[in-house]
Amino acid sequence: MIVRGVRVLLAFIVACLAAALTLVLFVYTPAELLALPADMRGDRISEAGLFTLAVAPHVASFSALFALVAVVFAERRGVGAWSYYTLVGVAIATAGFLIQHFSEAPGQVTILQNYALIAFLASGAIGGTVYWFFSGRYAGPRTQPTSGSSVAQSARPAT
Repeated sequence: MIVRGVRVLLAFIVACLAAALTLVLFVYTPAELLALPADMRGDRISEAGLFTLAVAPHVASFSALFALVAVVFAERRGVGAWSYYTLVGVAIATAGFLIQHFSEAPGQVTILQNYALIAFLASGAIGGTVYWFFSGRYAGPRTQPTSGSSVAQSARPAT
């Protein structure tokens, strides 16, 4: 039980870092980073890394409650499909995008753009998939087979 909790927590942290990096890569695009001169590329990459570390706590604090509900559901029901975690990540990112949009003041520059929406959706999909890779695929109750029982034996009719 403790090992499962640690696995879930560490996977959540890694997923938040992956989602934050995805958002940052929409600001510092890989094409832009590769087009820079070699002497500037290292500085810009380290700047993107620091920006990722700055964004990750915001991703984690927003998504923690939603992710907790989704993980508890999946662990109890034994949901280990990557599609579940990817869709949950996309749903959480969609909620974040909409909350960001609805919290804007009138007359303020809006986040309601296709590029920002794609960035949020991609970060949710990446975060959910990364979580699945590190923890979600192991979801579900762990039952030990009883000695002497097998599927073949239990499928035979009683005589």
